[in-house]
Amino acid sequence: MLEPTSIESKPITQAESLSSRFQRVRQFTEQLCQTLEPEDCVVQSMPDASPIRWHLAHTTWFFETFLLVPFEPQYSPKHSEYAVLFNSYYNTIGQQFPRSQRGLLSRPTVAEVWKYRRRIDALVISLLDRLSGDPAFDAVVELGLQHEQQHQELMLTDIKHLFSCNPLFPAFQSRADHVAATRDTLDMKWYSQTEQLAWLGHDGHGFCFDNELPRHQHFVPSFQLAHRLATNREYLHFIQDGGYQRPELWLSMGWHCVQDQRWEHPLYWHRQAEDWLEFTLNGLLPIDWDQPVCHVSYFEADAYARWAGYRLPTEFEWELAADEVATSGNFAESMRFQPMADASPSNGIHQMFGDTWEWTSSAYAAYPGYQPAASALGEYNGKFMCNQFVLRGGSCATSASHIRKTYRNFFPPDARWQFSGIRLAQ
Repeated sequence: MLEPTSIESKPITQAESLSSRFQRVRQFTEQLCQTLEPEDCVVQSMPDASPIRWHLAHTTWFFETFLLVPFEPQYSPKHSEYAVLFNSYYNTIGQQFPRSQRGLLSRPTVAEVWKYRRRIDALVISLLDRLSGDPAFDAVVELGLQHEQQHQELMLTDIKHLFSCNPLFPAFQSRADHVAATRDTLDMKWYSQTEQLAWLGHDGHGFCFDNELPRHQHFVPSFQLAHRLATNREYLHFIQDGGYQRPELWLSMGWHCVQDQRWEHPLYWHRQAEDWLEFTLNGLLPIDWDQPVCHVSYFEADAYARWAGYRLPTEFEWELAADEVATSGNFAESMRFQPMADASPSNGIHQMFGDTWEWTSSAYAAYPGYQPAASALGEYNGKFMCNQFVLRGGSCATSASHIRKTYRNFFPPDARWQFSGIRLAQ
C-alpha cells in the first residue's frame, strides 16, 4: 500500500524543529499502515471504531481546518465536503457524518485520501517554515501533533478489533520475540505512600491538554499500590473461581454487561479445547500468563479487584506514585504492540508507563477551576466529562513522546477494545 519509509523511532525532543517533528509524527502514521491493504482501511468493525482511511483523513482535516484556514489567508479547502465527512465531533465547526456509518463511505477512495494527506502536508510544511515561533501558531501545531498521536493509538486498537472479527485471524505484523515466558510471576509487593495534601495536575511546563489543568491541591489519604500490573495468570484464577458468574462481585451495570454481552473472559481471549489463546496484532498466539492482563473493561477491573480483596486506585493515588518513577516503558516505538511481562527486580514500583492503560476508580470530571479552551478547540475534552472513568499511564500502543504523569485518558466503563489493564490498590 505504501513505499517503505525509514523512520527513527525515538521520543520527540524540544530541540527538534517544529517542521521536523511534524514530518516525523506524520510519517509514523504512514509507517503504521505499511502492512495494510486498501481493503483493510475501509471497514468499520463496530460503532466505537473507525476505518483506517477515516483516521488518515480526519487527522489531515484537523491540520487543514485549524492551521491552514486561519493562518494562511490565501488558502481555500479544495474539498469542501470533507468538512462534513471527516469532522469528528466539533459542533461549532459544522455538521458531521454519523460516526457509526463511517464504514459505509466507499468514497473518497484510500488513494484519494493519501493524495489529500500529502497535499496538506506540503502546505503545512511550507507554513511551518514561515510562521514557526509565533506562540499562537506553534500551540495549534503542537495540539495537532498530540491529536495525531492519539489517532495512531486508535488506529492500532481499531485494526486489532477489525482483524479479530476475521476467522482467519490475520496478523497486523509478524515478530519473532513474542514467545510465552516460562518463569514464575514475581510475588506481589506493595508501594506505600503516607497521607498528604498534594499538588496534582500539570505544572505548566511543556504541552498538556486542558483537562490536566489547573494544578491544584488535593488531600490524599495513605495508600498502597501493587508494584506491578495484574497478570493473565492471576486473572485466570478469577475466571476459574467463577468470577463471571458471581453477581456479588459486580457493579449493577457491570453485571448487566456480563449478562447482555455474555462476557466470560477478557476481549481477544479464545479457548480451544484445553488451550487458551489470545488474539494480538501479531496474530493468534498462546497466552503468555506472565504478561499483564489486557483489554478488560472498568467493570471487569473493578470486579477482579473486589474478588482479590483489594480495590482500584484513584487517579490521585496513581499520580502521586508516578512521581517516584521515570516516564519510561513499553511504548509504541518498540513496535511490539503487546504488553510485556514485568522482568524488573521486585523492589520499587514497575510498569507505571506503557504496557497497558490503568483503570482508576476516579470518574472523569473537571479539576477545581477548570476552564475549557476557547473556540472550537475547547470541544476537545471538557464536553466528555460524563459517565466515563480515568485511565493513566499509556500503553504499548501509546507513543513515548505523548505520555505524561498528568495525562488523563478516559473511556466508558464497558469499553474493552483499548489496551486497558489493572493495578490493585489498598
